[in-house]
Amino acid sequence: MIILLDAMGGDNAPDATIKGAIKAAPEINSEIILIGDESIIRKKLKEFYGKDSIEEIAKNVKIKHTTEQIEMEDIPTVAIKHKKDSSMVVGFKMLKEEEGDIFISAGNSGALLTGATLLIGRIKGIDRPGIAAMLPSEGIKGLLLMDAGANTNCKPINLLQFAQMASIYIHNTFGIEKPRIGLLNIGTEETKGNDLTKESYKILKENAEKYNINFIGNIEPRDCFLGEVDGLVCDGFTGNVLLKSVEGIGKFVKKSLTDSLTKNVLRTISAVPSLPAINEFKKKADHRIYGGAPFLGVKRPVLKAHGSSDELVFYYTLKQAEQFVKGNSVAKMTEAVEKIREVEEKNEVL
Repeated sequence: MIILLDAMGGDNAPDATIKGAIKAAPEINSEIILIGDESIIRKKLKEFYGKDSIEEIAKNVKIKHTTEQIEMEDIPTVAIKHKKDSSMVVGFKMLKEEEGDIFISAGNSGALLTGATLLIGRIKGIDRPGIAAMLPSEGIKGLLLMDAGANTNCKPINLLQFAQMASIYIHNTFGIEKPRIGLLNIGTEETKGNDLTKESYKILKENAEKYNINFIGNIEPRDCFLGEVDGLVCDGFTGNVLLKSVEGIGKFVKKSLTDSLTKNVLRTISAVPSLPAINEFKKKADHRIYGGAPFLGVKRPVLKAHGSSDELVFYYTLKQAEQFVKGNSVAKMTEAVEKIREVEEKNEVL
């Protein structure tokens, strides 16, 4: 298996991408290809590890040289069309030509969505691909949020397809037989919400059986982390606000807890017996351990890492990438969507 990693994408690139790749390399069976400016990557390798050759550091890590990179402020469509030797575009082309099995980037989200759609292509029957991000929750595997930022303006059919793709991904990745899918809303009643959520509730309820979705209704934000739902669907604007709020709260809780326990010596000593429980809580609340978020709805596996991802995020994302490919989720998703599309087309003819 070959994992393609955009070494130049993200706020902390290439330092974080390089360190994450080297850290993950001994723990996975795949080959990792760092895509980016080779002179910069080799300079960083020398700085971090004191070696001139990457083979001396990790035998399963290689470099693919590119001369350009897409910046966060670039206009997505313009960047994808004109920066043809950027690490992101080259990565997509390698993925399309089957020179790699999955592509990872923490770069410009809009450009990544544009590239995935234009260069890789959507699964036939899916109107809009979406970002499926994992969040901490009391559930065994966590909570899948979709869409987490790809589509700020959505139609009810998009949320129905998000629910379908989320169900397939959760089932294939975590082995949950009938994932519980909820609709993010301000109340649990069918009449609550704006036009999008009310119409989405209706279409989800009416088509749940046909799309093989275990739809459990509206879920309020305060209840979605209690382990009563496996997947949560919403438009990308709302999802991204929730995602970043959770990340911010996690950082706040960890900092407040650390500050409280180290305020004085007596508190620190008294906290020693509770350290295992405290560390377990910190780990569970840390969004970084969930790695990147897959773009569901495109023909080949693509993972989006957060723009501010550090070494640890890339480490987990690379391990996640290997499992994503092994789970064959894209092929299974394509097959499931195709079956429903064939039934709908047959009914239209009748």
